[in-house]
Amino acid sequence: MSTTKVTCPSCNATNRLPTDRLGDKPKCGKCKKPIFAGKAMELTAANVVATLNHNEIPVLVDCWAPWCGPCKSFAPIFEKAANELEPKLRFAKLNTEAHQQVAARWQIRSIPTLILFKQGKEIARVSGALPLPQLKQWLKQQGVG
Repeated sequence: MSTTKVTCPSCNATNRLPTDRLGDKPKCGKCKKPIFAGKAMELTAANVVATLNHNEIPVLVDCWAPWCGPCKSFAPIFEKAANELEPKLRFAKLNTEAHQQVAARWQIRSIPTLILFKQGKEIARVSGALPLPQLKQWLKQQGVG
């Protein structure tokens, strides 16, 4: 039986889960909270390394800021995508104002910016608020979703 490592969005513990059971609403072995909640997790300077490096599923990060109008209009679309596409992907949001060091390291120049990571490495990036069908198409072009 194959397994997949996935981090808990609540406590950052790495969980080894049966790959064919990722969609069965697994709970964290440490904190007992849901591993997948159908919504994006909050990415911070404290959990970014664990989230990107300890997930064997791709991680899609929405880099946003509270003052950004397009970011606010894109937020419900990103949440809907999380609800529809988990557990194929881990969805995370990075507030670029609150975590400027991470945003600088990733060279975020415009927001919203979506970055797709696989095995801790950036594999694709797109800037701008995408409609849900376009977001799904972009993910499909990257070989995920």
